[in-house]
Amino acid sequence: MQNTNKVKVAVIGCTHAGTAFITTAKKLYGENVDISVFERNDTVSFLSCGIALHVGGVVKDPMKLFYSSPKTLAELGADMKMRHEVVDVDLSEKYLLVKNLETGETFKESFDKLVVTSGSWPIIPNIPGVELEGIKLSKNFYHAKDIVNYSKNAKKITIVGAGYIGVELAEAFKENGKEVTIIDIADRILAKYLDSEFTQILEKEMKEHGINVVTGEKVTAFEGENGKVKRVITDKGTYETDMVILAVGFRPNTDLLKGKIDMLPNGAIIVDRYLHTSNPDVFAAGDSTAVWFSPSGTYEYIPLATNAVRMGTIIAYNLFENKIEYKGTQGTSGVKVYSYNVAATGLTENWAKEKGIAVKSIFTIENNRPEFMPEYEPVYIKIVYRTDNGQIVGGQIMSRADVTESANTLSLAIQNKMTITDLAFSDFFFQPYFNKPWNFLNTAALKALESLKI
Repeated sequence: MQNTNKVKVAVIGCTHAGTAFITTAKKLYGENVDISVFERNDTVSFLSCGIALHVGGVVKDPMKLFYSSPKTLAELGADMKMRHEVVDVDLSEKYLLVKNLETGETFKESFDKLVVTSGSWPIIPNIPGVELEGIKLSKNFYHAKDIVNYSKNAKKITIVGAGYIGVELAEAFKENGKEVTIIDIADRILAKYLDSEFTQILEKEMKEHGINVVTGEKVTAFEGENGKVKRVITDKGTYETDMVILAVGFRPNTDLLKGKIDMLPNGAIIVDRYLHTSNPDVFAAGDSTAVWFSPSGTYEYIPLATNAVRMGTIIAYNLFENKIEYKGTQGTSGVKVYSYNVAATGLTENWAKEKGIAVKSIFTIENNRPEFMPEYEPVYIKIVYRTDNGQIVGGQIMSRADVTESANTLSLAIQNKMTITDLAFSDFFFQPYFNKPWNFLNTAALKALESLKI
């Protein structure tokens, strides 16, 4: 439905969710919506997941990591106010207080509806010495350029945080001939995404390629010489370094709205199933929000570009009336660690137990193709399911063959509340170049059924 009166929509921040909202809203409503965008940077739509690819030389030109631009969005009809920072929001009077970062001028901007897509920012831990030169963040286009330039003169590089970004950067720097140490307070790398059956193999792979993997240690200080970082101090050791990347996670950029709309304790904005906040004229999407995590039925903070683009698009459809329900997320994600292709969705076994959800799991290793074929690769599969009803709540897949799309299959299984029995007998095609008569997802589920003794 198009609205006959022109509606003023203000958008705070414009990375993935903001870009998706603008492009969809303009297609749906054209001139019926007057969209003003306030972005403190001078770029939009940068894919930060590509920073490691740029560092490793896979993507030579970082400009190719943008999929839109202020010019493109302006051509669609959005008023792109780049290098403008929103410094206050009045929800009762419906206006923003905005500062032009180029001129210093401050002005008010009224709105009928507000879309908060202000994204996230890397967590900067409160550690002595964190302000030293050579300690870098990895989030936006300027970080990417800075990391590449600074690392040219760095022989030893330390990464704090062994999540996806940290692991990918460790491999990229090692490929560039650097001495790399990666440190995490958890006792395993990638502990948020994978259970130990997978991480022990991946840690071994990283170590065999010469990366110093340090787990179970807490960084307590950074020490420097002449203002530049030279050492990372943990509760168990000291590591010489020329450069540090902080990759310990992200926090939502929502300080502007604290106390004005409902949030999780970490500042992630809570939205309903149509992506309204607790104020019906304010929508929110992407890394600034908490997402409905369907495997556990709880709101969680899961900053992923995939969540952001879906949510931004759905807001556009729901701008005037509730049309499309946001089904939530399974947090489906993937990573490449040297020769291993890895993907995961939903709850790990560890995370399920932390949440008090009673689960069982099946872990199995199957070949991706029939053994009569000249080449085949082992596939490591783990499926996590509830003990009470057999409903699938998580899955992890890993192989030197690229079978990561199977994580999308498991994501759909979780979203649609399929059970381990449903998966065991799901219809998947067979062709020897690609798989076996029983797909490895079928086989894993069948093994789980045998253990249930139904």
